[in-house]
Amino acid sequence: MGRGERQASIGLSSPAWASRSLRRIHAAVAAATAATMAFLIKRPRVLHQSGLPEGDFHGDSCPSSSSTSILDLPDLALDDILSRLPADSLLRLGGVCQELRQRCKSGHFWESLVYEKWGEIAGPGAYREWCRNPVLESSPRKGRTAQEIAAKNACERPNCGWKLLWPSIAAACLWPLSVARERLMALRSKAPRPSDSLMAWYWALETGNLWFRGQVFNRENGHVGFLLSCYDAELSYVRSSDSFRARYPPHGPRALVMEDDISWERVRASPVQTPAHDLHTSDCLAELRPGDHIEVQWRRTKEFPYGWWYGIVGHSDSCSNAGNNSSRQHCSCQSDNTVWLVFNQFTSGSRWKRTPIDRVSHREEGNETDGYYGGIRKLRSKDEISMWERLWPVDILE
Repeated sequence: MGRGERQASIGLSSPAWASRSLRRIHAAVAAATAATMAFLIKRPRVLHQSGLPEGDFHGDSCPSSSSTSILDLPDLALDDILSRLPADSLLRLGGVCQELRQRCKSGHFWESLVYEKWGEIAGPGAYREWCRNPVLESSPRKGRTAQEIAAKNACERPNCGWKLLWPSIAAACLWPLSVARERLMALRSKAPRPSDSLMAWYWALETGNLWFRGQVFNRENGHVGFLLSCYDAELSYVRSSDSFRARYPPHGPRALVMEDDISWERVRASPVQTPAHDLHTSDCLAELRPGDHIEVQWRRTKEFPYGWWYGIVGHSDSCSNAGNNSSRQHCSCQSDNTVWLVFNQFTSGSRWKRTPIDRVSHREEGNETDGYYGGIRKLRSKDEISMWERLWPVDILE
């Protein structure tokens, strides 16, 4: 039952005092939200008076004030306020005191923020990889933005690691050097490490400190040799230009290739878990019929990684509908063992226009002249198809 349905059912079946109580709760939450926003607006002034830069204030308690603290609000009202804050504000509020830091790190606040901005780009695989190896930038403090510093501090546990290490440092004056070193290393392993929380992952992505795996459409700024293709790459977000950097793995005689200023429209999370050099297992061959939209793996030589290329399923030359790939009337192509893949971005006489594959025993097919065709995946959603159609070249390719 949705939120509106729950409220409607309460209004129909509850007594009048319940409706009045519900209105009072909504009014209280609205008032608390207004008070909190006023508090956040005034907060930079408090930090300035304390001599601390914004994003670096991590005291054990909130700054003293004659007015009521935000922490005096009921948990329900406070959580409702925090759930409405954008990422920057939630991070800044987490720098006020230790208790707010713990609240603002909560995953249920960041889950919606992560999904809203990164859900279609950095998929679950990127988060699992981050959890296995959470890496934050270790560059010097100088030159880093307030958001980067605050994100790094907010991702660490409240207690400083030196509080765990100082007994061993003091004991080094009394113990033999080898014993002191062993004690120091044992306690250092217990020192705080960056958290693998959603908040930490969000800011590692937002600040560009994390390279994650994805795919890029029309790589190398739309080079004619890559039009209507999608290749694996490691991506990093550039916040200042709201774009991405990509580094493509070396292949054949080519070294590592870098590309900048990649727009959001040209980036996606990989729809399959197959590595770029491996053949994808095709699980849709039996159901393919003319008019279906597909992506097929293709590579120039066996030294190269596969890219995914867009095409459709066409009719055989003997079919009465040959030349009209959108028609399925009186068509028996689906029962043929040969499936024809058509790439309409090429002219009719191009050797890249059509290629046959075996429906029953398809593996990698091709040669050093025409390249090698690998696995096939059928596009089942309109969003995937429209993404390719938006990238359609202005001129037909040879």
